[in-house]
Amino acid sequence: QAAADPMSSSEAPEDGPKEASSISQNISDADAFKILLEMKMKKRQKVPTLPSTVTELDTEEGSKVYVVGTAHFSDSSKKDVVKTIQEVQPDVVVVELCQYRVSMLKMDEKTLLKEAKEINLEKLQQAIKQNGVMSGLMQMLLLKVSAHITEQLGMAPGGEFREAFKEASKVPFCKFHLGDRPIPVTFKRAIAALSFWQKVKLAWGLCFLSDPISKDDVEKCKQKDLLEQMMAEMIGEFPDLHRTIVSERDIYLTYMLKQAAKQIELPRASETEPRKYIPSVVVGVVGMGHVPGIEKNWNSDLNIQEIMSVPPPSASSKIFRFALKATVFGLMGYGCYRIGQRTVQFILSMPAAQSCLQKLTEIRSQ
Repeated sequence: QAAADPMSSSEAPEDGPKEASSISQNISDADAFKILLEMKMKKRQKVPTLPSTVTELDTEEGSKVYVVGTAHFSDSSKKDVVKTIQEVQPDVVVVELCQYRVSMLKMDEKTLLKEAKEINLEKLQQAIKQNGVMSGLMQMLLLKVSAHITEQLGMAPGGEFREAFKEASKVPFCKFHLGDRPIPVTFKRAIAALSFWQKVKLAWGLCFLSDPISKDDVEKCKQKDLLEQMMAEMIGEFPDLHRTIVSERDIYLTYMLKQAAKQIELPRASETEPRKYIPSVVVGVVGMGHVPGIEKNWNSDLNIQEIMSVPPPSASSKIFRFALKATVFGLMGYGCYRIGQRTVQFILSMPAAQSCLQKLTEIRSQ
């Protein structure tokens, strides 16, 4: 820093910049790492002052994990995330996002607000192309719920994740991990868990969602995330759906947090120096609805292979898909028939066409 931003000539000695430059060149990567790590450790609070929404968990290796339970449409949740990261100076920040939703970290609030409110044919086609017909429709219906909340509150979703991304970039050597299960897997497993009539009933409930929401409702939901609470109310009669959307993701998030909490290897001056490890500090940013599940699964041996597989479509799904395609093609065929019929009637009603027909009739009679 001294070499990059030297003092003015009136305040600094003549050899100041040169000396700083030579010092910076003489410091090895390992020494620089140690200096920055010491600065980070000094800034890290031994007894951090944490918001009430933070749950502290420990690993067998001595690492600490601070899980911030958030409401996805809450200003105070964003403040809780910033406060926690500043206090504990983490080595890893894990957020409840997957690679399919990482774009919300890069967009500004205005763009996200516009995107969240607009659900058009292009988005539907993209969702179907990415996830299949049923999973794509399910994704769009859930986006409709999110858009409904966005429109009611005038607030873009994922603000706590963007704050976590910004704050993590300010902490030396802090890594940023995506901790949620890929959304196509979640939707495909959710669809496979429902019968045909359950799919119809759920779609009907999501399509006609119109209950008003206030900002006070959001803050009350700090005990349970608003989006997930609304979903839980609608899918309460579908335990299999709740299992795939909430419970399985609890397991996945817990697994990713434990993976992030592995010990950190300190840099070595040479290959002969023995390896040294220290416990890590992790901050997890997840919806409040996932916190009880993470606590429940924390001390269990977790295997995520089973919840990452997509079961083959059921007989009812195949029948529904065939019926949907048959309906679409049937409507298209009927539409073409009606358009052709009206076109022919219109042409025949024209005077020139009637004159030609009359002449043809006369010729035929002769």
